[in-house]
Amino acid sequence: MEQFSYICFTIDAMPILQRLLLLFFICFFALTVPVIGQDGWVKRFIQKTISDTTAPGKPSFRFYPTLAYAPETGFEFGLSSLVLFQAKNDTLNRLSEVQAFGFVTVKGQYGLWIDNAIYGDRDNWFFLGRTRFQKFPLLYYGIGPETPGKEPALIDANYLLFRQRVLRKIIPNFFIGPELDYQQLYNTSFEQPEGHLYEKPLGTDGTINVGLGAAVVFDNRHNVLNVRKGFFGEISFLKYHPGIGSEYTFHGINLDVRSYHPTNQRNVLAWQVYGNFYSGNSPFNQLALMGGEMIMRGYYSGRYRDKSMIAAQVEHRWLPFGFSKRFGAVAFLGAAVVAPKISEFATKHIRTSGGIGLRYLLFPRRDIYLRLDVGFSEDGPNIYLFTGEAF
Repeated sequence: MEQFSYICFTIDAMPILQRLLLLFFICFFALTVPVIGQDGWVKRFIQKTISDTTAPGKPSFRFYPTLAYAPETGFEFGLSSLVLFQAKNDTLNRLSEVQAFGFVTVKGQYGLWIDNAIYGDRDNWFFLGRTRFQKFPLLYYGIGPETPGKEPALIDANYLLFRQRVLRKIIPNFFIGPELDYQQLYNTSFEQPEGHLYEKPLGTDGTINVGLGAAVVFDNRHNVLNVRKGFFGEISFLKYHPGIGSEYTFHGINLDVRSYHPTNQRNVLAWQVYGNFYSGNSPFNQLALMGGEMIMRGYYSGRYRDKSMIAAQVEHRWLPFGFSKRFGAVAFLGAAVVAPKISEFATKHIRTSGGIGLRYLLFPRRDIYLRLDVGFSEDGPNIYLFTGEAF
């Protein structure tokens, strides 16, 4: 599931003291809010926004503030919300979730992100998708498995994305259905760095692309935000063509396989294999992108991009520690490679990343954690703060 209750910021350009102070502040902000405030309006606010008093099976709504920092945006302030429910309030149905995140920055940038994993009555229907609107800069390092590590271009644009799968259960845990993808870039600008000139890729002057296709999904998970045991597998095909409103003609196959294995009552070993394979005239923003908050944590999203990518990661989760009811941790490793074609994947271009994370049990009745991850790569560390696990 593609999850983006977002906070991610790059700290490699910051002095070491500022990094440590910022990390301490965010850890304090994220993990101590649920326990501060013993009296008056502070206590009532926390009880309404973060407490987990909803009875099993009943819908629940929570919201909480977020804070981030990135060199290209400055400080960023946001508000995240999370809606959890089960169809017809029946605890035998899978837990559905809708996450929303709105943000503004001190430089006047803003956005709204919405993600959904909704199971219909008796899990016969599965709506899996994401919606994005943002005015936000994109760092561009070029296309290919070997691109400059410094002085990226800055692409500023308004970005709109709507992607939704409408899946019908055929047999238990097996879903199939159509998929729609709409992506638009407009009001774009391409700012070259002083020491390096990039060739402007397809799409940097603005573009609209519409894709239609189908997805096949096997999913026997029960709690999407924190899977203790289960398997998720998806393969989808999308075709973009002027006949359906797309500016460019291209097509892609997407693969996502995840498996979860409990090692004891609290701990979980999880792994994921993820791939994107595109052919045709793909715009730069719809190439396979390495990095981000889900896979290859530690790399800026799109640090490496091309028409094909294969990535894998493994993660061990202590949820919670044996000596704590609320706190836990994870350790993770990942590897990925991009190339123009599958046949051109090369071992010398494989990139690796890894890291550790803290967990705080935000909703005990739902077994949902707030995660703070630090991912390390050859480009330096990145920090991510989210609701729910990376995969």
